[in-house]
Parts: sequence; C-alpha cells; structure tokens
Amino acid sequence: MEIWINPACSKCRSAVNLLDAEGAEYTVRRYLEDVPSTDEIREVLDRLGLEPWDITRTQEAAAKELGLKEWPREAASRERWIGALAAHPKLIQRPIITADDGTAVVARTEEAVRDALSR
Repeated sequence: MEIWINPACSKCRSAVNLLDAEGAEYTVRRYLEDVPSTDEIREVLDRLGLEPWDITRTQEAAAKELGLKEWPREAASRERWIGALAAHPKLIQRPIITADDGTAVVARTEEAVRDALSR
C-alpha cells in the first residue's frame, strides 16, 4: 500500500499515525516533491472510481488563479483537469491511500484509513 501525503497536513499525519499504530506496511509518497505524472493520476482516479474534479482542492490559490471553479466538469474536460493536477500537485486532495487490492481511498477520516487497511 502507498499513501500520498503532504507532511504539513494534519489529516496526512493522522493517517500515517493510524497506519503505524495498526502495524501496516506501506510506502510514503510526498507527492509535492515526487509529483505524480498524468498517467499516475489517471490510474489513481480509476482506482478511486472518481473524476479529477472530485479530488481537486478548489480553495487553493492555484485553483483560484486557474479559475477551476468555472471549468466544465464533464468527460471532454477530464484531461484538462488531470493536467492541472499534475502541473499543480498542491491541488490534489490528500491523503490518498492505494490499497493492496487495487483500489484506493481518499483517507481524510479514520474510517477511510481503516477501510483501506481492510482491503
């Protein structure tokens, strides 16, 4: 299992602490430093069963500069959104855990982390 984190994020630290407390084996990816490619973002979206706008932090300064709230949320705009996430990784919701069974969860709650652990 892998967890995408921003160490400055309290939700990320909580998720890592819970994984440690449960003795989970996992890899940490500091996605602001090790930026996911557009292919990796597509793969995680497939694993999450979500669209890029579903995991976009629209309150970030970069989102406001890009005018993301005005972007269409439709299949024809999907690649534009994915490109924005790859170019501005701070826009990616965190933490994201990719589970061993091929699925993934946005692990912002203890329940979501436990869900990933059960997979």
